Amino acid sequence: MRVLVIGGSQFNGFALVSELVRCGHEVTVLNRGKTQASLPSVVHRLTADRTDKQQMQAALGDAEFDCVQDMCAYHPPDVEMMVELLSGRTQHYIFASSTAIYAAANILPINETHPVETGEAQIEYGLHKILCEEILFEAYQSGGFPATSAVFSMVFGPRNIIADREQRMIYRILNERPVLIPGDGTALLQVGHVGDQSRALEAMMCQPQTLGQRYNLTGHQYCSYEGYVDAFAQVLGREPNKVFIPADLMDGLWNGTIEADPAAQTSAVKIDIRSSESARNRPALVATRFKLATLIQRLAPNIHRWNRSVIFGIDKLRRDTGFEPEFGLADMVAEVHEWMEAESVSTEFDWTLEDQIVELVKREAG
Repeated sequence: MRVLVIGGSQFNGFALVSELVRCGHEVTVLNRGKTQASLPSVVHRLTADRTDKQQMQAALGDAEFDCVQDMCAYHPPDVEMMVELLSGRTQHYIFASSTAIYAAANILPINETHPVETGEAQIEYGLHKILCEEILFEAYQSGGFPATSAVFSMVFGPRNIIADREQRMIYRILNERPVLIPGDGTALLQVGHVGDQSRALEAMMCQPQTLGQRYNLTGHQYCSYEGYVDAFAQVLGREPNKVFIPADLMDGLWNGTIEADPAAQTSAVKIDIRSSESARNRPALVATRFKLATLIQRLAPNIHRWNRSVIFGIDKLRRDTGFEPEFGLADMVAEVHEWMEAESVSTEFDWTLEDQIVELVKREAG
């Protein structure tokens, strides 16, 4: 097939381009050309700023594609332009969305019919992904624009541009740093492998049953917080220095009633009783929750409380495409570690917040 990938130079997009080439597709990548990427030599390159309609028209010319994989549409105007420019020029348009669209749930797994979160807990990223979907599905219903939404969860793998996820955990364990585990470590999480997700995107292409549909896209395993740490430790051959954060302390940190000040140069702790305003009107609180979500890889902390299990179902994807994830968590950890060693990946992490939480745990223990 002739496939256009919008994005394609970083992490998810790079892995997708590599998979498409491996499968024998004719691949064109369109991006701003600002990120260095060693794409396969057979890949065609187009350069344009996707927010500039004239640049996009000039870059695309009169080209037609069997499938367009849009890996970097984040705002409603991004997809509105694609509907306008690509109508009648592609058999399939696949939009990379996010499981950050979903509301919190007590019944798991979360499937594609679960309500989305458009209320005060939502942030711009998730809300705009929802609005993009609405535009695409309306275009499908009203004019047959061949759109599909692929809803990514937390993505794991080499070249991850979010170093605070698996790379940070590998660094913690190899350097014998404290590994902070919220509560008793029994809440469940789920990650997907970047290569598996690329295979799923390839399997969706030009399948009539996928048009106008949303698909969750993640891994087949899930684990507890503590199990997540254990998987890293076993692959790395180290004994992790686990520090469990008591539930009442974690609640205080999460709610902003206890603040471990990341700007402080000592382990002094500020106590701040705050108002009950909504999360959307409290950007500092939301930012704190995202920082706490780096302790153990965690999705959408603006929506999902620290001790809430978050699992997504992929049965619809399996049924409609035959896709099945191949990577388990241990395989993912081993691959990322090998990549970090082979590429001599070195990242400077800020440990101030973690060190201060360790001090808080010690104080609470007496």
